[in-house]
Amino acid sequence: MRDLSISVHFVRSVLKNAVAQGLDPVGLLRKNRISPRLLLEDNARVSIERFADLQVNTMLAMQDEALGYATRRMPLGCWSMMCHAVIGCETLGQALSRFCRFYQLFEFGIQPHLEESPEAAIIRLQQVEDDSEPDPYLSELVLFNVHRFASWLVKEHLPLQVVELGYPPAAQPTDYRHMFLGNPVEFDQEHTRMQLAPSLLDKRVNQSEASLRHFLRHPVLIMLTGSYASDSWTARVRDIVSGNLADMPELGEVAQRLELHPQTLRRRLSGEGTSFKEIKNQLRRDTALHFLGKQGLSIEEIAYRAGFSESSAFIRAFKGWTGVTPYTYRKGL
Repeated sequence: MRDLSISVHFVRSVLKNAVAQGLDPVGLLRKNRISPRLLLEDNARVSIERFADLQVNTMLAMQDEALGYATRRMPLGCWSMMCHAVIGCETLGQALSRFCRFYQLFEFGIQPHLEESPEAAIIRLQQVEDDSEPDPYLSELVLFNVHRFASWLVKEHLPLQVVELGYPPAAQPTDYRHMFLGNPVEFDQEHTRMQLAPSLLDKRVNQSEASLRHFLRHPVLIMLTGSYASDSWTARVRDIVSGNLADMPELGEVAQRLELHPQTLRRRLSGEGTSFKEIKNQLRRDTALHFLGKQGLSIEEIAYRAGFSESSAFIRAFKGWTGVTPYTYRKGL
């Protein structure tokens, strides 16, 4: 399940250590066309493009790929070198093993380890001995990078059996689930780890040195927005609805096109961690955020493109999604 906007919680996390590094977080936000006011709203969301640029520019400003979360600075270029070390692997299992081995060379608080058994393949984050408890966002960043990079390698959004986090959620649990593409996320677990079917390790790596050069131009954005062929019911519904936001179809109409009973479609979407209403709201919200970043479109035109017949209804909905009006959001860009 791919989301094209992201909770302000993750924006705050990117900037958490900026002041300690002598940086101005407000300046970083404005440089990346994110309104500082959004950080005051717990329900606010930011477009994926703005978030990706913020994360990269904050890493560059800090000269630290770990954003100040690790016990020591992770120099710029580590990610690129890991990618070059992995790209020659034939299978996903080899790639994940090499990914983990690469980051085990650094003592920065936590290290990823690949554990294989007949029941599951697990990427477990192990705390480096004698180090203080790592900040949760460092764990989330590592697991996110493993999952999205692995998906890019095989050109498929890899299904996960579960993501286990050893701490309570700092944002809405659904925000974490979106970050892991709709896969199950459990909190307050004994270990922090990611579990997938062992058969996935046999998948072939479908990228090359040539495609890696393109990937490394903006890996954060590509991992956040990468879209691969998907047979999920969520993807099928999104495709139908996104093609006609101005004349939003009802659940029954979508179910008919998919040759399902409406109740069956409702159950299948629920099994994938979403609902028809949530898909519609996500598409409307993300469409609005996208077009608000463009010049020359009126609020009325954006409302229409996002599937609203009246701008007043759009303004109310947008404030519910982000905590601010479309006018305020655009002014802060």
